[in-house]
Amino acid sequence: MRSEVVKNPPRPKRRRQRLKSWPITFSPFARALALARITMSKRHSQNPTPTLSINKPQHSHSHSSDEDDSSPESSDGVIQADFSFFDPKPHDFHGVKTLLQTYLDNHEWDLSAFVDLILEQTTVGTVVKIEGDEDEGIFALVTALNLYRYREHRCIVTLKDFLLRKARQEKGVADRLRLLLEEQARDVGLLVSQRMLNLPPQLLPHLYAALFDEVSWATEDEPTEELRNSFKFKHYIILSKIYMQKNVDQKRKLSNDSDEAIIYVKPEDEIFHKLSSWSFNFPLQTQQLAPHELKNYRATGLVMAVEVDKIATFRQELASLINET
Repeated sequence: MRSEVVKNPPRPKRRRQRLKSWPITFSPFARALALARITMSKRHSQNPTPTLSINKPQHSHSHSSDEDDSSPESSDGVIQADFSFFDPKPHDFHGVKTLLQTYLDNHEWDLSAFVDLILEQTTVGTVVKIEGDEDEGIFALVTALNLYRYREHRCIVTLKDFLLRKARQEKGVADRLRLLLEEQARDVGLLVSQRMLNLPPQLLPHLYAALFDEVSWATEDEPTEELRNSFKFKHYIILSKIYMQKNVDQKRKLSNDSDEAIIYVKPEDEIFHKLSSWSFNFPLQTQQLAPHELKNYRATGLVMAVEVDKIATFRQELASLINET
């Protein structure tokens, strides 16, 4: 599905992958989260939240034959947009940094340097933009960074220290995490996936397929053996966020049977969580103002270790999940 533009010989590689039009809209749950994020961003950050920063082009650039280009927005406020996949570029810096603003909760670290690492790795990694958007806003990012390759960068050192501190109270997990971050770091990829809440879920199978295909290609196409080996991952470490019920042990007493103990903000995280070798969660210091739908839930960090052998299953289950919705 990618255009035939060479990214790294000899394999054909895309400059962008253009997908069909999808509506930009919000589910009730996503809308509630968005409103909470907007409030918190005003209090805790000078950077705008990415959740609702949709800049509709002045002129529709849709190429769908069944669309009326003069009416990109329906009467109920839903915008039809063409999304394209692009290689990360230096001019994506501010958009990517905004998406990653709370990647380590409220911890102070060199986020700019972390973003630079992501943008410099153009053979593996994808950003999602709206076709024809003059502002080139970033709607999503996915990439994988080898923890050993970047081990001397201060931002990676800080990130590893952050994870180890959060795992300190988890019996058995801290040692396994340390093993992946240190002795086995050559084989470990940090899977970074951040996006706006209103990104159409139909894009997810394509987005992750792009990532894992690129990782596979990089093991063959990178110019040096060292670089090729750096993408031969055996494990992925994933840092994400979920909402956990505040009184999980008393769920039956305090909540309706229909309530879930965990709400996954990103649907793929539920699959990763199920397939993970181990995982742990930790309370986030920056708690969003809980809308009514989340009054019984608390924003929680989630760290997962997923073996590469599970990725094929993940891709199948993600495709099935999205097809069912």
